[in-house]
Amino acid sequence: MTDVRPPLARRTLLGGATVLGAGLGTGLLTAGAWPRERGLADPFTLGVASGEPAPDGFVLWTRLAPDPYAEDGRGGMPDRDVPVRWEVAHDEGFRRIVRRGTEVAPAHLGHSVHVELDGLHPGHQYWYRFRVEGRETHISPAGTTRTAPDPRTWGTPLTMAFASCAQYEHGWFTAYRRLAEEQPDVVLFLGDYIYEYEKNQYVVGDGNVRDHAGPETTTLAGYRQRHAQYKADPDLQAAHAVAPWVVTWDDHEVENNYADLVAEEQEPYPTQEEFAARRAAAYQAYYENMPLRRSSMPQGPDMRLFRRLDWGRLASFHMLDTRQYRSDQPGGDQFPTTGPERDDPNRTILGTEQRDWLLDGLGSSQATWDVIGQQVMVHEHDYVPGVDRGFNPDSWDGYTADRQRLLDGFVERGAQNPVVLTGDVHKHYAADLTRNPSDANATPVGVELVCTSITSGGDGTDGYGADQLADNPDLKLADDRRGYGIARFERDHLRADFRVLDHVSQPGAAVRTRASFVVEAGNPGLQEA
Repeated sequence: MTDVRPPLARRTLLGGATVLGAGLGTGLLTAGAWPRERGLADPFTLGVASGEPAPDGFVLWTRLAPDPYAEDGRGGMPDRDVPVRWEVAHDEGFRRIVRRGTEVAPAHLGHSVHVELDGLHPGHQYWYRFRVEGRETHISPAGTTRTAPDPRTWGTPLTMAFASCAQYEHGWFTAYRRLAEEQPDVVLFLGDYIYEYEKNQYVVGDGNVRDHAGPETTTLAGYRQRHAQYKADPDLQAAHAVAPWVVTWDDHEVENNYADLVAEEQEPYPTQEEFAARRAAAYQAYYENMPLRRSSMPQGPDMRLFRRLDWGRLASFHMLDTRQYRSDQPGGDQFPTTGPERDDPNRTILGTEQRDWLLDGLGSSQATWDVIGQQVMVHEHDYVPGVDRGFNPDSWDGYTADRQRLLDGFVERGAQNPVVLTGDVHKHYAADLTRNPSDANATPVGVELVCTSITSGGDGTDGYGADQLADNPDLKLADDRRGYGIARFERDHLRADFRVLDHVSQPGAAVRTRASFVVEAGNPGLQEA
């Protein structure tokens, strides 16, 4: 079914009035910055974003694309660099400017803009916007963002949204709009921001409600076009504009279920070098389209995405990459699996460097909450009803030795209230994490909160998961609707709300809370709120 949204328009934070140019000043860009030989359409069709909050700054992002669906991936931009003016203010009317400057949108990086700011006050909210000028002047929508608290303080309670898996064809992005309306302090995105398939290759339910533009993404132009199609959605733009994002990827940003340099489908890629070229294109496009620091800029087919961000003394976010360094899935990635290969101690989902980095960081953390943002389920999850057992080889169940090292590390490194946040499976799950999952009486050493998808899988079903709750004693929730999670961190407890929409096949669905849990600091384990 063809996308029937109205033409794109410049919009402010949740769809208000067009941002006016007052306060930006004039003559701030070099002459001829924007092509004068012809009037071009608004270059800010992909909106604005911020990310990577620190006590003294953050990253501001936009990407110039007057024609976001252009097949060559250039977004309708000329093949030359373009200077872009940016402003940061204390107020949404931009009367009290804090900082302003100019950043180049380089042609070789898809005319993306990454402004890394420092020197700001900790624990403050700011507004920002961009401008290009030439024969015509264009001003971006405004976004709001914030710095992390002073590292010596706990600051105020942190409200954080976490989300994953937004298959454009499977539904409208209403969940992003509802997430924006929650006005969280931070958004964690846990993977599958785009999907690589050509239209109608991945069909759900009674059929897809929208179509992907272009063929399956394998080239830089293709990945750029796909990111632009997603970014042009106004509901996604609203979610980006409301708060800083902290992102990681999963598989669909490149290809379904790839493992390091092993492609899911080997036939098109007889050598790892050929698949590496596809991964390099995907990683470059991902960097171009996310509010990431230069330290994450890819080097060919490699890109370091695991990193740590602190939110005062309240929380430390350990962001993982369970896709780039993993061993190939056991048993030929057949689901479900029970084979002994998954228990091989030499197999890894994190890689040695990332695993050591994580465990060392948990051991040295001074935060009340250690939050691990990652992609695939950690807790042991039996998908086969009854006495038989079957596990997902693409999750940590396919890498049980690494999981045991992680759970043992929680205890041995003295991790402070570990909370694992997960995406991938298009379901809401909540589970206790124990060192011995086969023991129903084992003491929890942490918890896992799994958010469902934004759209992937379509509308969802009622009555899902009773058999899984019966077969998995550590599991406290299983739900098959679309939505996202909201976690509120305080010094003495965490509250997690699992938010759901009854449908995404039509836009505009209301959101409600499916279930809520509380975790007390110093007392691992989920309690119903």
